[in-house]
Amino acid sequence: MEKEQMYQSLLKQLESLLDNEYDFIANMANASALLFHNLKNINWAGFYLYKENELVLGPFQGKVACMHIPIGKGVCGTSAQTQKVIRVDDVHQFPGHIACDAASNSEIVIPIIKKNTLIGVLDIDSNVFSCFDSIDEHYLQCFVEILTNHMK
Repeated sequence: MEKEQMYQSLLKQLESLLDNEYDFIANMANASALLFHNLKNINWAGFYLYKENELVLGPFQGKVACMHIPIGKGVCGTSAQTQKVIRVDDVHQFPGHIACDAASNSEIVIPIIKKNTLIGVLDIDSNVFSCFDSIDEHYLQCFVEILTNHMK
């Protein structure tokens, strides 16, 4: 299946999963499972939530992960600080990269923002270098937008 068609199907599945459900933790849990089991070459997909000036591990799929990430540190902390998407083709070259899993080689992080307030980040890791492109970035931003529309 073409990548864009796969993402369009994924967005429809997410909308269906979240229909009439507004518990953010439950929605993030299902969203991380949806991503983990549908994206190719993924070894971690999940969320970090912004709490008391740091990111704290939320629902995810994959190996155990770092539980606390300071704002401005690593790919996740930098995305949270800048409130911008960060795509990294080779995480080993990213200044200050936090290696929770040495098998991860590339990463994309999408900030979760609602009403100009940082909620957290969606973090997806791959064991393949240069795994993520502009198509992934676009559709993952749409994915996060759907998710934030289903939180009170």
